[in-house]
Amino acid sequence: MTESLSTPAVAGRPNKPGGRKGSSGAMIVMRIASLIALIALVACYFAPVWWVALTAPNYPPQTFPDGVRINFHVNRISNGCEVRKNAEVVEKEALDCVHEMDTINHFVGMYPIASGGPVEKLLSPFLFSFLGVLIVGFALPGRALRLGVMALGFLGIAAWMSMALFGANGVRYLDRGWVAGLVDSLGRAEDEGASENLDPVVKRLKESLAQSHIGDTAPAKVEADAGKDRLIEVLKTVYDAKAPVSLSEPAPEWSGRGIDVMGWHYEESLGRWFNEPAKNAHLVSIMKSTVYVVYGAMLAAMLVFLWLGARGRSVLFYALGLVPMVLPIAFVIEYAAWLWWYGHSLNAMGAFTLKPFMPTVFGDGKVAQFTTHSYPYIGFGLMCVVALAMAVAVLSRRAAPDAAKV
Repeated sequence: MTESLSTPAVAGRPNKPGGRKGSSGAMIVMRIASLIALIALVACYFAPVWWVALTAPNYPPQTFPDGVRINFHVNRISNGCEVRKNAEVVEKEALDCVHEMDTINHFVGMYPIASGGPVEKLLSPFLFSFLGVLIVGFALPGRALRLGVMALGFLGIAAWMSMALFGANGVRYLDRGWVAGLVDSLGRAEDEGASENLDPVVKRLKESLAQSHIGDTAPAKVEADAGKDRLIEVLKTVYDAKAPVSLSEPAPEWSGRGIDVMGWHYEESLGRWFNEPAKNAHLVSIMKSTVYVVYGAMLAAMLVFLWLGARGRSVLFYALGLVPMVLPIAFVIEYAAWLWWYGHSLNAMGAFTLKPFMPTVFGDGKVAQFTTHSYPYIGFGLMCVVALAMAVAVLSRRAAPDAAKV
């Protein structure tokens, strides 16, 4: 009678006292860690991940307290300079250090910052959503529930990505941060009355740009909190004004497809100072082809991970937890690769000649009279939280008895 009421033993292995309790505790830890990873993943998408600054004697701290500083996000580049707290100078908004750094870089033949990582920035919301589905799938109990949620998540991402990249006016389905980054990098009309407050060196650099007619068709200044529809309207206005002369072939009408907007903006960035239509068109073609490749690879990966999600007892299942763990490493590799491209793709049309070089990935460096500073920021810390939390989740699941791994 006593034996009949006992818990059946798992084949080939006797019951262990407290086994279920230990299994339950390990799985609770696993799910809490996965939730922390998911929250950190969402937060790091909206936070600056890395910052870079240039300092030099001719950029005094009175004018540039943090140097010429910019912030890298996963979907855009943002201004890292803040409003100066100076009794002698009253500023309503911070100096635009993205444009200041671009101005400095173009003298040595370096392409604008916006020309780096166009595919990564475009696809970032889908890639991060993909990682989010993996984290949720890893934490959910039960094969049926896990596969159902993962299938719905992947189906939603696939539909969203297809409409955004290839649907008419698909840019509407992309996040505001990405669209705002495109508008910012095109350059906005400046308040001429504020030029009297600029450092003399910056004035000379801006005069040089004016003589080159750079920014003649820059978008009108828009409000910092402008909505996405307003920003898209600005992009379309600039496209209609610039596309017929900036593209290597007669420009089609504005389609609003994400892939087309990315390609046009990428060509605008490449040709902002170095107008080489054939070379730039080739680079645009490569980036567009890369979008198609990554798009197909993501759809294939969804099917693969659905297959893995059905095998909760297999060691292959742990790929759902391991892939999000590589996020900070993947970012550093991408970041370093694009820095290498910048330093080894110097255009001969630059005013000064430098030998190809590798910009500083982490720490302080020296380029000509400038000191460079490159360090991780809040978003990268959150990426590390994702990796550490998922490491705890994986180890906790491994510690649970096989009966819990379903």
